[in-house]
Amino acid sequence: MNMRTAAILIGIAAAALPLAGVDAPPARPKAGKVEIFHLSDIKPGLKATAWTVLQGTEAEPIPVEIVGRWKNQWGPNQDIIIGKMGGKAVRTNVAGGMSGSPVYIDGKLVGAIALRLSVFSPDAICGITPIEEMLEINDLDQSRPLDAKAPAKLVAEASQDAPNGLLGQLVAAGVSPGLLQQNPMMVPIEAPVTFSGFHESTLREYGPFLQQQGITAVQSGGAGSGIHTNKPAAGWEHSLSPGEAVAGVLVDGDKSVTGLGTVTYNDGKRVLAFGHPFFNLGPIDMPMSKGEVLMTLASQYQPNKMANATEIVGALHQDRHSGIMGMLGAESKMIPVSVKVRALKDDASVLREKNFHFNVFVQQKWTPNLMMLTLADSLSELNEFADEATYRLSGQVEMNGQTNLSLSTMQTSGELPVPAPMMLASWWGDKFSKLYLNNVKTPDVKRVSVTVDLLPERRIAAIENAWVGSPDLRPGDEVPVKVFLRPYRGETIQREFKIRIPEGIERGDHRILLSDADTVNRVQNLAGAANRFLDLRDTVSLINQERSNNKLYVSLLQASPTAYLDDKTLPSLPSSVLNVMQAGRAANRSIVTSAETATEQMTLPFDYVVTGSYSLRIHVN
Repeated sequence: MNMRTAAILIGIAAAALPLAGVDAPPARPKAGKVEIFHLSDIKPGLKATAWTVLQGTEAEPIPVEIVGRWKNQWGPNQDIIIGKMGGKAVRTNVAGGMSGSPVYIDGKLVGAIALRLSVFSPDAICGITPIEEMLEINDLDQSRPLDAKAPAKLVAEASQDAPNGLLGQLVAAGVSPGLLQQNPMMVPIEAPVTFSGFHESTLREYGPFLQQQGITAVQSGGAGSGIHTNKPAAGWEHSLSPGEAVAGVLVDGDKSVTGLGTVTYNDGKRVLAFGHPFFNLGPIDMPMSKGEVLMTLASQYQPNKMANATEIVGALHQDRHSGIMGMLGAESKMIPVSVKVRALKDDASVLREKNFHFNVFVQQKWTPNLMMLTLADSLSELNEFADEATYRLSGQVEMNGQTNLSLSTMQTSGELPVPAPMMLASWWGDKFSKLYLNNVKTPDVKRVSVTVDLLPERRIAAIENAWVGSPDLRPGDEVPVKVFLRPYRGETIQREFKIRIPEGIERGDHRILLSDADTVNRVQNLAGAANRFLDLRDTVSLINQERSNNKLYVSLLQASPTAYLDDKTLPSLPSSVLNVMQAGRAANRSIVTSAETATEQMTLPFDYVVTGSYSLRIHVN
């Protein structure tokens, strides 16, 4: 071998030496059993690798340097691991949607990235939930956490005079005081909740409410391509490998609401993710889907993944302190909802119509609010007569094993700053709140359908005056009555009718009451609210007995007491019977009484929101 050949071979060998010293890229994690890196073995300076999807569907490796253990951060004897992320995370920071990203040391699973410094952190500092703690999530545990992030009960009725309980929250919520908190605290990474097919105006109007529930709302460009059957898609057995995007589905179909995170662990059937709670609801039954990340928005203030949920591949069964747990191949029940929104002309013919179909997650506190949000957004699809429009709703709630609900109401703009569509959506959500928050039995809703007509004027009329043909009457007489209603910017509306005095009525002074629905409903609703253990049957009965606000109710009032118990009205009770009932009642089943008995004589339909009341005194000889 001559000198020239030897020099060439030495040069090739020298060039190859650096290549031999380069670490091979880590293998992408797969589903299946994995060895655990125990918390007790954690030491500062250890080199780790996190896996997460920054764009598309495939997870990428992110280097992590272990800073150390932060003792008792989650609570007594509940430590977290502090790490500093490198690579692409230096630009993106610790982004919303990275929750659950698995962290490995020497191929052993350490835990899930779950926390970040509150805001404006120059470094990608993360908190890692140990995998030992996540593995404690038990799919047989049915206890419910006390600090669940769920909307409060809607307690008041929507009316023209004041917002109901939910609207009070929306108006008064404002921005959360902790939103701009700049203390260097470790906080759970927000799971971005993506609203697809929703208008920006809806998310803005309901923003304070969503913030109170700990939701970081992210608007996506469009709704899903179709309605899911909630049956796992083909190939579910090979989905959701560690590091891939996973989503909990609250609404799907023409509108969708999904919460995005990252898979930490997949043993082939059971999936763990997030490393912190979603809503901390405890046992749940929520569809679980794969996800596709469009991009990761880099920011020191609020970095987030922008993503879409894709095929459903299973169901989430646990939402716990240390993460969420789902089962591949499982199927969740959702409520199919159909919404028809029509804009009408002056002659009541249809100018434009849109139809929406979607499914809603079933949970006692979230279902009513999801019904409210989806209806509010559906109304924004047709907005020809925004300020002066009247919204007329009729809906059916079909139930398994119970009488169906039939609902109707009208809402129009008033002097309050709350828009009529928001009032209507809140009224709609309140009915589901009453249904789901009874303390005895969870309802089994089969399907929901609702039609909302937009009328091109403000249709509201107040009862102004009334007249009776003769105030002196005999039992069996028929007396003519006139009622006058004052509409918004229009001529007085006059209606004439006759009322018959019952044969068995007592002699003396009585009243004819002409009233709106709120006046008639008030005492009976109070009686229902007084029973802490109203069962589902009585709840359905009470809702169905509620009068619609687009009618005028004519009642004959007599001076004898009425008792209201649960969903029942007991008129003209003797005092002795009433005393016995009140003495024997249970503390949680109050009897509400009224000094008069109202016998409803007739109903006058109006295509207006009727408000107010007026009484006429009569004397029966």
